[in-house]
Formats: sequence, structure tokens, C-alpha cells
Amino acid sequence: MVSPEPSRPLRAADPRELGGYTLLGRLGEGGMGNVYLARSAAGLIVAVKVIRAELAGEPEFRQRFRSEVERAKQVPPFCTAEVLDADPDHDTPYLVVEYVDGPSLSTVVQQRGALTSANLHGLAIGVATALTAIHGAGVIHRDLKPSNVLLAPGTPKVIDFGIARAVEGQAGDTRTDQLIGTVAYMAPERLDSKARKSLTPAADVFAWGAVVAYAGTGRVTFAADSMPAVAVRILTERPDLDGLAGPLRELVEASLAKDPADRPTARDLLDRLLTTSPTRALSAGQVPRQTAALAAAGSRYAVVDTSSGGPVRLPRRGHRWAAAVAGLATSTVVLGSLVAALLTGVLKLPAGFAGPAPSAGASPTLSPSASPSASPSPSPSPSPSPSPSPSPSPSASPPPPRPNLVDPLTGPDWWPVRADDKDGATCLYEDSGYVATTLKPWSYRCGGPQDTLADFRVEVDATLLSAGSCALVYFRFDDPTGYALRACEDRAYLVRYGVPGRTDVTVLRTLKYVTPVSLDKKFRLAVSGSADKIRFFASGKQIGTFDQAEFAEGRILFGVQPADGQGVTPWQVRFNNAKVWFVAA
Repeated sequence: MVSPEPSRPLRAADPRELGGYTLLGRLGEGGMGNVYLARSAAGLIVAVKVIRAELAGEPEFRQRFRSEVERAKQVPPFCTAEVLDADPDHDTPYLVVEYVDGPSLSTVVQQRGALTSANLHGLAIGVATALTAIHGAGVIHRDLKPSNVLLAPGTPKVIDFGIARAVEGQAGDTRTDQLIGTVAYMAPERLDSKARKSLTPAADVFAWGAVVAYAGTGRVTFAADSMPAVAVRILTERPDLDGLAGPLRELVEASLAKDPADRPTARDLLDRLLTTSPTRALSAGQVPRQTAALAAAGSRYAVVDTSSGGPVRLPRRGHRWAAAVAGLATSTVVLGSLVAALLTGVLKLPAGFAGPAPSAGASPTLSPSASPSASPSPSPSPSPSPSPSPSPSPSASPPPPRPNLVDPLTGPDWWPVRADDKDGATCLYEDSGYVATTLKPWSYRCGGPQDTLADFRVEVDATLLSAGSCALVYFRFDDPTGYALRACEDRAYLVRYGVPGRTDVTVLRTLKYVTPVSLDKKFRLAVSGSADKIRFFASGKQIGTFDQAEFAEGRILFGVQPADGQGVTPWQVRFNNAKVWFVAA
């Protein structure tokens, strides 16, 4: 059985009480705020979403938040997390919603694989039902993805819509060449700087198709090695639907049409799903088109005009519909001018990931860790016959511009100081860098950004300061499970920490350097992950790949570990110049 989504301990900077609600732990966070597990005065367990302080200081944002809360209350609660309370006038505005006691679709697929045919059909009906209700209230979700679909008892629930998302193109929140959301589930019109100025519910229908395809195949439909490559696949290529069959596949194909006018509406999807079985065939002529449905419905759906920051209403025909709004995303991605460059052909897609990244400012969409949750863990033993690494790439293209996070690691910022280990391990800023030290023969994790990343890229300079020391770059890490690139003086290793339900440690790959690594000499480490494929780089050269990743998402951390049987205490590594490109799940 898959457990509900776990909460993490509160950090030092987190509030302990808000509006009469006692905060118990952290459920998630993103560009717009934090989500906490909480208890009401009456003892009810709820989820509390707290808006970022810098947004709370804008009167226009507060007004938008107030109106969006009222609109969200109009959405039937049977298919979403019910809105229970809100205070737009609090120092930090907050929203209280029902706590859904169930795992996310992303967690279920990650731990148990693709859904069976019957379960998949039920999921497709549940999510289509939720979208029908959301659109019926005049709301466009805009961030439908597997992590926002919770498999509660009875019916799936779609969460994180309609509250406090900055409208794309609105001054003060995002620039006109930026996008907010999760790229792998974005409709093509959201990636087109001109088309995305007017957004319709068809964008959610596209995301429905991508979510159902993920649930039925266990793969991201438009998976690629980088965020811009994913965007180009969505714009230009057919979806990868191998593994889907029958009428559901045909509906998914229709929902993933490039032209929003060719997609069915959510209600059409629901009607068709309820009148077909997982095995009964569906002819292409039975799949309705968005254009005809909208023409017949008149004002059934509002259109978001993101250039003006407000809604554009279609003419009424006897119905009252609220203005379409945006939602609070637990993970936010800013593409910046990258998509515009892709669309105009100015920027070529990266074939690999290595070498120094171009200088750029950080995007303020990650949240630094105020109190790291890392802890020592036993040192893994290398496997008796590790798999050889593939031939190194003769040349690797630089990563895409504008990393989402840039930290020189010369003072506390995204990676915090840690000096509370009973065995003397520390993570301190000294010697012009972030120095991780352990006095015992086991690995030690420093803190880092709290953001949970699926597709990602990370680069950092590492310097081995003492004999036998190894640098650790953790990725897709969700204690106690995840991966790490362990870079020692003679070679590197891909290490897996645990599997669901266990905490064993295994070396999955031995990776040979192309350029030798020496003590007290800085070298660049990089890891790039997309879907189940991971790439590893050292000193600008690819040193290996891994294409059977079990863990789909997690944090990025740094750490130190002694090489087996080598060196003497203390083992130390210095990190500098960290950069992260990311897409949150």
C-alpha cells in the first residue's frame, strides 16, 4: 500500500501558529508560498497555504487573492481539496483547505509503476470530472500534473488551482517572456509567447492527456534530456503513447492535439469516458472538438488575457461564469527568454550537459533551507562487479542559459551552515567556500534548497582537501531514499540510498574520469536528470549515464564521504559556484 504524502519537520524560520491553526509540518513549497500540515482549534487536520511576504505587500495581489478565494469556494469539493478558511488581510495571507489523506499520482507511479487498465480508466474519469467542475466554476487550473492529483479514497482529487498564481505577463510577478508551471504538462499555446496571452480550458485538457498518459505508461509523454528539449517536443512532435491502447488512447491523442481548437472539452471527455469501457473501441469521429463545443456553449468558459492581467469574458448566453484565475503552484518553473529563443530558432538545443555555465542571475523561485534536515548515513560498499561506464562524450554542449539558482557558496544562502552533529561533522563557510567535514567513516549530508525536483541540472566546483575524501552531490533525494554522485580522487560512483521501505546503500555504477582529479585541485561536477535517465559529468566531460532511475524526484544536497579504507580523519571537501536548472513535480 502506498502511504499518503508525508510532511517534513518545521524549519526554524517557519511559524508555529497562524490564525488559530497549529502548524505541524511542511507539506510542500514553491514560488508563491509554503504549504503546511496544521490542526484547527477543533482538532481538524487541514492544509494551510501561506503566501510569500513579498507578494503579500502588494495591495493588488491581496485583492486578487481575496477574489480568487471566493471563486475557489464555488468549485464542488467532492473532486478537489475543499476551501475551509482564508484571511487575505493577515500580515501573510493564508488559505486553509481540506487535507487530502492520500498519495499523489506521481508517488504511486514511482513506487508501483503504471496503473492497470481498469484503474487507469477510473483515474481518467476522476480527473475529467474534477476539470469539468473546475471549468464549470469559471476557473482554469493551469498546473495539472501528477503531483497535483491525489488518490484519495473514493475518487481522485485535483489540488492547487485558482489561488494566488501570478498571471503570466503581469507586472511585478513575471516578465512577458516567462512561464509559470511544469513544462512537461504545458499545452503548446502556453509555450508560444503570442498564443499564451489568451488561455482557455483547452490547456487543462492537454495536461489531462499528459497526466493520463503518464499514469498508463509510467513515463513522461514528452520526456527529453532538458527543459528546452521538452518544450520543443511538445511544440513539434507526436506524444509517446506506447503502452496505451483502445478508446482511452484515442481520447488521450485527441486531448494532446497541438491546436487547442481540436481538443475535446473536459465535459466531452467525461461523457465519452462514461459511455465507453476500457476495452470498447471508439471511432475517431466520436471525439468532439473544442471549437464546436465552445461555439455551442457560448459563454461556458472564460478566457484568461494574460497581457492585461485580467479576464476577457465571452458573450453571455443565459449563464453566469466567474473570471478565470490562476493557482498556487507547489513547484514553480521560470523559463525566461529561453522559450522565445527556441521558438525563433535562435537557440539550439543542448546535446549534453557539461562545462562552465554562462553567468546569470538567479531566479527567485527556490526556497533556501533555514534548518537542514540532513544526517549521517553509513558508507556504502562498492558492488563486486560494477557496470562499466559508457564512452565519454567527445564534446558536450553548455547547459541552457539562466540557471534558476546561482550560489557562489561563499556565505550562507541556499546551502546553510551546519554544526550540530554529535560526531563532529560540519558544513561551514571557510577558506572561501562551503566546506563539508566528517570525522567518522560514513557519509555526511549538508542542507540545501527544500525544493523537490524531477527533471533538473546541477553543477558545482569540488575540491578534495584531504586524502581519501569524496565529494557527494545528492539528487532526487527524499530521506532516506535517493541518489548521489560520489566523486573521489581515483574515480566516481553512482550511489543509491535505499529503496522504498528499506535503507540499504548500493553502488550502481563505477564512473571513470576522462580528466584526472587531484587533491587540492578544483574540478567541476555536473548531474543532469530527465525522467529515468541520468547523465554525469566531471571537468566538462561526460563520464557515464544511468537509464533505470527508480526515484522520480527529490532534493539536491552536497556532502562528504571517506573513500573506503583510505585517508585519515578529518575528511574534507570544499564546494564553490553551485548552479541549478530545474523543473518541479
